[in-house]
Amino acid sequence: MSIITYISITLITFLLMEAITWLTHKYVMHGFLWYLHEDHHQPKYNGIFEKNDLFFVIFAVPSILLMYFGMNNGYNYMFCIGLGILIYGICYFIVHDIIIHRRFKWFKNIKWKYIQALRKGHRMHHKSMEKESEESFGMLYVPWKYFKEKYKF
Repeated sequence: MSIITYISITLITFLLMEAITWLTHKYVMHGFLWYLHEDHHQPKYNGIFEKNDLFFVIFAVPSILLMYFGMNNGYNYMFCIGLGILIYGICYFIVHDIIIHRRFKWFKNIKWKYIQALRKGHRMHHKSMEKESEESFGMLYVPWKYFKEKYKF
């Protein structure tokens, strides 16, 4: 495979992860694994970790396995898929835990309207402390109404 094919597979995987994250968040985290996600919807958590942080491990396992088996006898498409998942996971950590929830005190004064709209959508998702939340299940996708609100269309 060419380098362009490797990059394309990695990029497509990264983009597909937003849809996978949305579906997993809505139907798994707010579904049968709510007991792991529930503490994330509480106003304040105690300590550094939440039960919800186990989802990083759950998503890391297929990424690690795909990268491992994708390196057997040279690199193949599985490595690229695992790499796309890893890159998405890193972006998720930066955007969700650092920029949106400010679990670490980095990037405090971001004035970019996209980030402000993203935070607003996420706040609307968290306004419900219950399992039945109705909006903003993705990470990078900003619902149009919040984007429009920040850009005054």
